[in-house]
Amino acid sequence: MYQHLNQKLKNRALHRAKIIKGQMESLIRAVEKEEYCPMLLHRSFSIQRSLKSLDALMLENHLRTHVKQQLSGKEEERAIRELIEVFILSSK
Repeated sequence: MYQHLNQKLKNRALHRAKIIKGQMESLIRAVEKEEYCPMLLHRSFSIQRSLKSLDALMLENHLRTHVKQQLSGKEEERAIRELIEVFILSSK
């Protein structure tokens, strides 16, 4: 039915997700070692920025594949509804 992932964006998203996994493992080790709180926060904020970057890649993929197909295939209402849901989730 729909193209699932643009392969270039998929590769970039996987790369970003693996970086985030490493950042999380590093944060866990730092918490276990009871590192200084500002350093823990620095690591946490870095992870959050990386997640936002991953979110942007996934949104780009959705717009370039699913939304593009929905708009050309007369599923405008579904596209609008999905984008509103994504926006609401991103605002929480």
